[in-house]
Amino acid sequence: MASTIMLTGDVNLLGVEDTEVPFRKVRDTLAMADCVFGNLECCLYDPVVPRGQMMADLQSGYDGFWAPTATGKALLHAGFHCVGNANNQNYGHKAILSSNATLDKLGIPHVGTGVNRAEARKPAVVTRNGKRFGFMQRTSQYWPNHHEAAEHSPGVAVIKVHTAFEPVYYKDGTLPPNRPGLPPKIITWGDPKYMEEFRQDVKALKAQSDIVVSSHHMGHKGDVLDFQTEIAHAAIDAGADVVMAHAEHYPLGIEVYKGKPIFYGLSSFCFIRSNKRFLRGWVGVVPRVSFDDRNEVSRIAFMLVRQADNGEISFCQAADESAALADIQKYSDRFKTKLQPAGDEVVVSAG
Repeated sequence: MASTIMLTGDVNLLGVEDTEVPFRKVRDTLAMADCVFGNLECCLYDPVVPRGQMMADLQSGYDGFWAPTATGKALLHAGFHCVGNANNQNYGHKAILSSNATLDKLGIPHVGTGVNRAEARKPAVVTRNGKRFGFMQRTSQYWPNHHEAAEHSPGVAVIKVHTAFEPVYYKDGTLPPNRPGLPPKIITWGDPKYMEEFRQDVKALKAQSDIVVSSHHMGHKGDVLDFQTEIAHAAIDAGADVVMAHAEHYPLGIEVYKGKPIFYGLSSFCFIRSNKRFLRGWVGVVPRVSFDDRNEVSRIAFMLVRQADNGEISFCQAADESAALADIQKYSDRFKTKLQPAGDEVVVSAG
């Protein structure tokens, strides 16, 4: 039996007042997929605000996004079958546990956070129309203070990444003349211990799923970095069928690796505001990946979305988004990926 999944970037429900508004123009399209998954970049949390203070007083602006628990109903209106919680904005033990409890009440499976490290690493397997869809999520963007889930404390599931700086060499391997301030080459790589645990987790999930989606909060201001391709390739080598990444609030490149898609940056899907400011003008990527009756990828495509000032999200015609598509193609050129607009979709193929 053939099947289709749709994936979304960051969903932040801060600023949502009517839970039926954000997704009312897109939910019928999402409902056409067998399974829908997205990155929930907020905690569903109702903290006790001391008298005389405001919610903003409890947050520095960098402590995570806390949306009222009532806004979680928007996820049901959209038709999400599972969400990921491992990202830099799911922060605070009480907020994380509240968010997971709220999702449980709504009946929405979630991955990437938990009461301890083992729970945070657990995947979710969602059975839809006779197919088992496996989801897991890791973040490589997280705060150093009490954010990563530990053996006995709540938090997010992570893949630790290292950064080093190397002098820039000429093509023949020699160093250029002494030039103080010459920018070095930035090198990034996944921590070997975390990477091996991740590979084993993907293999275990594939053993109990027909289709596996590996979701990652990673990327930083610009082109795809070495650690991102390392993690994405490791996921597919271990059994993942689709890799999706989300962290930047604009799209990044797309790669087809061993016949399977890697979306290095989906941007946002619902993002009205952060703790301190409104976000406007962004464009998001919504992949639609189809599989044949042997669970092999048969078609890779994506749609683009934008959000109006009232919070309502709409799909765009590809022909109207030439600038956004040019940027995605630019970031995808290194992977020799071809993008072909087709109505409201863009079809992806290997070069």
